[in-house]
Amino acid sequence: MANLIIFGGSRGLGDAFACGVPEPGDSVWLVSRTRPPSLELDDEVSRFWIEADLRHSGASALVAETLGGKPLDVLIYNAGIWEKQGFTAEYEFEESPDSELLDIVGVNLTAAASCIRTLLPNLRLGMDAKIILVGSTSGLDNSSDREVAYTASKFGLRGLGHSLRHNLREDGIAVTVINPGWIASEVPWDRGLEHTLEATGGKLIPMQDLVAIVKCVLSLSPATCVKEIDVPAMADKNV
Repeated sequence: MANLIIFGGSRGLGDAFACGVPEPGDSVWLVSRTRPPSLELDDEVSRFWIEADLRHSGASALVAETLGGKPLDVLIYNAGIWEKQGFTAEYEFEESPDSELLDIVGVNLTAAASCIRTLLPNLRLGMDAKIILVGSTSGLDNSSDREVAYTASKFGLRGLGHSLRHNLREDGIAVTVINPGWIASEVPWDRGLEHTLEATGGKLIPMQDLVAIVKCVLSLSPATCVKEIDVPAMADKNV
């Protein structure tokens, strides 16, 4: 039985992680602004909601206070936001207000560092603890994406993961960064893999594939650390 915490665990990929990663008997804390639908599942997994807005500086303290001294075996940081007009033809960097830039970097990068730092005592109590940071192919070298704040935050998240890995090596805490491309996050997890492939014409990454990757990383022995996994969609010719 393991204890997991998933940041951004109420929608899209975060909801898929909340549904598909835990095993019966596990306990999962889901950090999000909106109530996670997975709380209603009856699958022998204990799920708890921590209502928190990661844009606020007190979020990490709230999470740590809620967990108390409970050990953590897995921390998945999946929270991520992007520009209002991001990934559309209407996006223009010059039109992004400072508030938007600060929120994106704050949620995608600063809050990740703050929450992990605050929860290190819990992770040190865990069994072969692992940290998984969900980045993006936007943050890879030579990415062609134009969204400045989002790209910078995801590039920075990779740096956070690499530096954390060296900081936590002596604690036996492995840190992995997963960089997915376009995800079929609008197709509900419970519709299944085949439906997702059919609905998207095989052009977007099924969330089931990313759940499988996470479960693979978590299944590895403490002797192994996967540094980084890049997961572009087969149809994405820009990565």
